[in-house]
Amino acid sequence: MWRGPVVQARKNAVNAVKWKIFSLHAKLITIAAQKGWNPDDNPSLAAAIAVAKKQGVPNDNIDRAIKKWTWEDTSGVQIQEIIYEWYAPGGVALMVETLTDNKNRTVSSIRSIFSKYWWNLWESWAVSWMFHKKWIIFIDPKVHDYESIEEIVFETEAEDILMEEWYIKIITNTEYLHKLEKILEEKTIEVYESKIDYIPDNEIEVNDFEKALKFKKMIEAFDEDEDVNTVATNENISPELTTKVEKFIEENTFRT
Repeated sequence: MWRGPVVQARKNAVNAVKWKIFSLHAKLITIAAQKGWNPDDNPSLAAAIAVAKKQGVPNDNIDRAIKKWTWEDTSGVQIQEIIYEWYAPGGVALMVETLTDNKNRTVSSIRSIFSKYWWNLWESWAVSWMFHKKWIIFIDPKVHDYESIEEIVFETEAEDILMEEWYIKIITNTEYLHKLEKILEEKTIEVYESKIDYIPDNEIEVNDFEKALKFKKMIEAFDEDEDVNTVATNENISPELTTKVEKFIEENTFRT
């Protein structure tokens, strides 16, 4: 049976994800370079470059992103960081951080997703006051022992270390991330992933299936948007309900 279109569709999907990753990291580097183009003197830029390299972003892309800020690349356009904030029914807060070179496009896209899932747009600082922007380092507990990692972290300036179901999470700020990763590297600790996250002061439980399903689909829509960098929420959906929602989505997803 001829499966060409299906295979090509999968390749296109993979390429789209890769393109978004490269594009977002380039924007993050461009914004970080505003504080100084030399990563040795700019911890934010050093961190952005290190994370981009872990995600497979080519050196040429990184160099171009820096040059866009230093104006060596005259084709560069200004990158803006815009944050959108909402409250969902029941009091769940959501914050979407975007990186864009076209504000009108981004506003239109974000509002479209937002309206589809019946949320109400709020003004700036409506929910962001309850979130704290941090860098999260993920380590695989199958590769490294938690107690050993904990001993190392306690000797550093990291803010916290947590043992979760699948990963060991180390929480730190942007200025210290690059130094912390170097310390872990010197201790032969393999970092699985590093990413920015927004940690809420409190969580709101979501127990209704329809609300959880709508919330899950909305997050997926934001994740697919080319300008969305990070989505932060304070919802707490139980593992059982999450499994039920994911099973429903899987069973109702059209396949070619």
